[in-house]
Amino acid sequence: MIQRACGIDVHLKVGVVTIDGLDIQRETRFFSTFTSSLTELKEWLLSTGILHVAMESTGVYWKPVQKLLGDSIPYVWIVNALT
Repeated sequence: MIQRACGIDVHLKVGVVTIDGLDIQRETRFFSTFTSSLTELKEWLLSTGILHVAMESTGVYWKPVQKLLGDSIPYVWIVNALT
């Protein structure tokens, strides 16, 4: 069972990020897709003990996010929302 996780909806200019799980409060934040902001996102996730991230994105917008998070967070998945 995954005890702490993050969901990210990646857009061209912003990522909508929600964390939830055991011993952390559900929280949603918005991060721009600039490298400095994505680094801030990574640091926030690591500080909360997040090891699992699921991202949904159309196009290729997920690629920079996956590249930055993939070095530090062991489970980063690209998922498709069903319509």
